Amino acid sequence: MTQEEKYKIISNDFVDLYIEYNRNPKLLDIYQGATTHPINTRYAIAYVPASQLTEEFISKRGYAPLPHLYGLTSEKSIEASGVNKLRRLPGFSLRGNGVITAVIDTGIDYTNPIFQREDGSSKIIAIWDQTIDSANRYPENTFYGTEYSSEEINKALKSENPLQLVPSTDTNGHGTMLAGLIVGSEVAGSDFSGVVPDSDIIIVKLKEAKQVFRDFFIIPSDVPCYQENDIAWALDYVVKVARREKKPLSICIGVGSSQGSHDGRGPFDNTLGFYADSIGIAVSIAAGNEGNGGRHFYSTVDSSVGYSTVELKVGENEPGFAMEIWGTLPNTYSIDIYSPSGEYIPRISESLRVNQEVRFIFEDTVIYIDYQLVETHTGSQLILLRFKNPTAGIWRFRVYSRGDLMGAFHIWLPMDGFISNNTSFIQPDPYTTVLNPGNTIQPITVTAYNPNNDALYLQASKGYSRENKIKPELAAPGDNIVIPNLQKGFTTASGTSLAAAHTAGIAAMLLQWGIVEGNYPRIDSIAIKKYLIRGAKRIPGQTYPNRDWGYGIIDLYNTLNVLRADFPNI
Repeated sequence: MTQEEKYKIISNDFVDLYIEYNRNPKLLDIYQGATTHPINTRYAIAYVPASQLTEEFISKRGYAPLPHLYGLTSEKSIEASGVNKLRRLPGFSLRGNGVITAVIDTGIDYTNPIFQREDGSSKIIAIWDQTIDSANRYPENTFYGTEYSSEEINKALKSENPLQLVPSTDTNGHGTMLAGLIVGSEVAGSDFSGVVPDSDIIIVKLKEAKQVFRDFFIIPSDVPCYQENDIAWALDYVVKVARREKKPLSICIGVGSSQGSHDGRGPFDNTLGFYADSIGIAVSIAAGNEGNGGRHFYSTVDSSVGYSTVELKVGENEPGFAMEIWGTLPNTYSIDIYSPSGEYIPRISESLRVNQEVRFIFEDTVIYIDYQLVETHTGSQLILLRFKNPTAGIWRFRVYSRGDLMGAFHIWLPMDGFISNNTSFIQPDPYTTVLNPGNTIQPITVTAYNPNNDALYLQASKGYSRENKIKPELAAPGDNIVIPNLQKGFTTASGTSLAAAHTAGIAAMLLQWGIVEGNYPRIDSIAIKKYLIRGAKRIPGQTYPNRDWGYGIIDLYNTLNVLRADFPNI
């Protein structure tokens, strides 16, 4: 990509395709007019004219190149996790000194005093605002957005109008909330303190998804929505900044997606797993808030019957949505459809590629159906249905299985916010609802609970992954938590992204103990996760691990007791 071509990154006239190319540009020859933008040696983003994203795209190019679309996962805590108990021990202070934390989200209100040190300087060492276009102030090799240094932020804070110098803001508040939970200064009388108030922090404000992708997957234009490739660039950026500063890094990802196979396989999952498995890097991910939404269905297929029936209730005034059916190997799968008015679409037989547009005589509904018999990254079969103007009422699908083993399949509707709350399955399954990338093996995936009564957050997504890997692994405070708001005051909120932020702060404490203080120089996400699991609080009467709690509630004080046995000098 050249300077002259960078406009394609933000232009709605071009779509971003996530390509595994392994430095072989010939793999991009199938995309006419493509501009290649490598993220690393394995993956690249190809910008192609939006006219190529037709209804036949998946049948011709597959599902894999389309970036998944992510949404937000949230709507005391430090005492519950044993953090304050550690702070009260003489000579044992883990407040994030020498560690960098990072939040990849909606930005930050950098003018809030909780993000300033006692001398008035900012805790923020860099902001990459992907939404502010600039001629050449973007991070190296990204070609978009604007990067603001700590020097610029501090200069802005001393001015009468900070936003004239550093115009990056957080109009949503989600990113400010997460950053505050991680590094916010203690505020007397507000029952608030970040987990690691002495840590530095990097902020990435994600740009919103292009309208062309929202249209293709029928996502409302008024909800926050982000592209997977922009999150991948953000991940690469925060790691490079931390390595430049020569400090360990704890990353919080509070966004998620219900798209994809839910098994931790895919371009972004592989990249995320690589970094999480790197020395000095910890990654904490929100499990999602899909456990009680009725947007997941699971069934086995009785071979004597040959199919399983699915009932979907579509609410009034639902503009449309996408629905993904993922079949279990080695069987193959196909569907038929009954509309609410009784129109019947006969069974659409499976084949290597199916692309069919279904229209109805008595209804305005249009359904675009794609079969991917062998999806590129998983080898599983995917059936993607995209509904436009679906008729309200009960839709019935029969999912057929063919093969010599018992068939089984999962169906996922879009995540909360991307679809009406009035659209759900009649007999939903609350499990296997962890959002991507929370199914990636190496990072720490966290669910939320209320520290006042040890009750699981009602909306929290539940495990395991589609291939029965234990996700989430841990629970952290995330229900009815005090958070900073955009009015520089405080309120309460709930959601698993709050639990992920809390865990990112705890991971920063362990990075300080391990690397900055020299107790465990090779510590990474996996090691941090294992020790948190060993020290976790387990509720009597529960069997662990389980799909709701993973291995239990994070208890850092007990984790350090466990570490004391392995490292007797601490």
